[in-house]
Amino acid sequence: MNQDFSKIIAPILSLGERQVAATISLLDEKATIPFIARYRKEKTGSLDEVQIAAIDGEYKRLRELSDRKETILKTIDEQGKLTDELRKRIEECWNSTELEDIYLPYKPHRKTRADIAIEKGLLPLAEELLKQRPGKLTASAEDLQGARDIIAQRIAEDERCRNAIRREFSYSAILTTKPVKDKAETPEAQNYKDYFQVREPLKRISSHRLLAIRRAESEGFIRVDISPDTEKALDKLAYIYLRAQNDASYQVELAMEDGYKRLLKPAIETEYAALSKEKADTEAIRVFADNLRQLLLEAPLGQKRVLAIDPGFRTGCKVVVLTPQGDLVHHDVIYLHNQQSIHTLQELLTKYRIEAIAIGNGTASRETEEMVQLALQMDNGQRTMDNKPQVFVVSENGASVYSASKLAREEFPDEDVTVRGAVSIGRRLMDPLAELVKIDPKSIGVGQYQHDVDQTRLRESLQQTVESVVNAVGVDVNTASPYLLTYISGLGPVLAQNIVQYRATNGAFRNRKALMKVPKMGAKTFEQAAGFLRVSDGDNPLDNSAVHPERYALIEQMARDLQCKVEDLMHDETLRARIDRNKYLSDEVGLPTLNDILHELEKPSRDPRAQLEEFHFDEAVHSIDDLQQGMVLPGIVTNISAFGAFVDLGVHKDGLIHISEMADRRIKDPQEVVKLHQHVRVRVLDIDRARGRISLSLKKI
Repeated sequence: MNQDFSKIIAPILSLGERQVAATISLLDEKATIPFIARYRKEKTGSLDEVQIAAIDGEYKRLRELSDRKETILKTIDEQGKLTDELRKRIEECWNSTELEDIYLPYKPHRKTRADIAIEKGLLPLAEELLKQRPGKLTASAEDLQGARDIIAQRIAEDERCRNAIRREFSYSAILTTKPVKDKAETPEAQNYKDYFQVREPLKRISSHRLLAIRRAESEGFIRVDISPDTEKALDKLAYIYLRAQNDASYQVELAMEDGYKRLLKPAIETEYAALSKEKADTEAIRVFADNLRQLLLEAPLGQKRVLAIDPGFRTGCKVVVLTPQGDLVHHDVIYLHNQQSIHTLQELLTKYRIEAIAIGNGTASRETEEMVQLALQMDNGQRTMDNKPQVFVVSENGASVYSASKLAREEFPDEDVTVRGAVSIGRRLMDPLAELVKIDPKSIGVGQYQHDVDQTRLRESLQQTVESVVNAVGVDVNTASPYLLTYISGLGPVLAQNIVQYRATNGAFRNRKALMKVPKMGAKTFEQAAGFLRVSDGDNPLDNSAVHPERYALIEQMARDLQCKVEDLMHDETLRARIDRNKYLSDEVGLPTLNDILHELEKPSRDPRAQLEEFHFDEAVHSIDDLQQGMVLPGIVTNISAFGAFVDLGVHKDGLIHISEMADRRIKDPQEVVKLHQHVRVRVLDIDRARGRISLSLKKI
């Protein structure tokens, strides 16, 4: 079924038809979203990654719908019921709900009460009743029941009726819940007590609340019903089907009520339950992806000598020392409140000339930080204030998942999980992106209800987010792990591993061209990947920039025209200012690409991530018992949801800033005010010590 999908997608996404057509063409050529967004701006009209991803999503949806239509046409044709009018209607339909409504009367199904009645020869009686002529009915009660079954199914399958009931659901559907008696009093059910007696308009219920209700339902603690006003719904059906007031009309009315309650209402309820869940999933996945993007773009410390500590009370604190390249050179165990541990730390700091200390933020984190600060203060004058290592508290989320993974066992086959976990904490400080790509995003701890949403959609969204960030930052081809290289545009696990093996055998890549020698690296893959791979200290300075090799000749021409070298262009602002952009315009290179090139020449190999800042909790606050209402404290945003943000105050329990306490104005999204791992100052509103809950505010601070 040949179809120009760009004509359908453009109005849906409010984009130009040419933009959509060009993007679809590039996607069909196996171009990746990061590549299209960065290097094909002239073709797409400078669409960004979000817009290109939306086109890709709609394109896939329409192709799936096209396949579905082929199946439907074939099924109806095999029944001998495919008229020219019906074929035309199906071929022109690009709404999945409408398409399934058209197909419903022809869809194979299990034998129904209506089918049984038709087999008994009661279809003529049903047709006669639908005419609603005056007169006394002579059919038996049993035959009238069968005829009503036929009419009930016809009403339930009638597109007009289905759309009328859909409108009622849209306007007035109420979601109600009630507890399941046998399970409501169990200890596990108390987590869902807030959802035992809900009565709320479906269109107003928040995404996180709906997901919580659905979780409670799936675990068997509550029952959920979604219903519009029954009388109004029946009135809508009566308007379509009732034409008189007589005995036949009464039979049709009975059939209509039965069809609504037994067939139509349950079907549309299922549909709206799925639609509301899909909407809630979309919001939850968006929040998760936004949080993940911020986490991956967290400021890196860079290549420093790092001492990392995974804190612990009973089993001690695992200490590791890492080289600037992240290699493990030493590990040890120290114990809190132990003078020998302080001496051990001082010896390690001196011996390995440690430049930064990373402390996991889990159990015993504050106590470990205090011991570290004590070790730094008691360093017998060997370290001045100027060269003391910086101390950072690092999120441990997902470190235990990584340490027990196959990947961690391959990296450190001779070390136990505690050593691997501490290494992960240290590497996260040096380069969060390079380390976090090794962990399933769902285990990083920046989502809400991630196990309740559509797992396929979640996986695709998070995968796309990781790819977007990795390619936005760029990767040094001579130091990147295979796991990081996997996310580079056009590569994948096999080529990523081939690159690592090639450099291990042949030494560091001296230029991007050498990538063509890597097994299975074809011209198309090189085109997709090259601009996102960096070669530092190589043969060509452009190889350490985001300038694509396909534009090297253009830059070299600029240099010749100015009678200078490419290196001069990269270091001399006055030379770049003399470049006449209009002179280099062509069908392939427009102002968007030229501006990108000149911006990159100005700051080659720039890292889009921010600078890392030290942070310290309030030294007088260590546990929830130390908190008092009205206190203003420093904290770190650890997670963001649709209803607020969670903040670590250093008391082993995160506090919540509800969205209503984020600003003096009304906001729709917490991301308008805070970002993940942002350093904030918050006011303590309330402390529920019994339930371990802390309420915070950002207002008037």
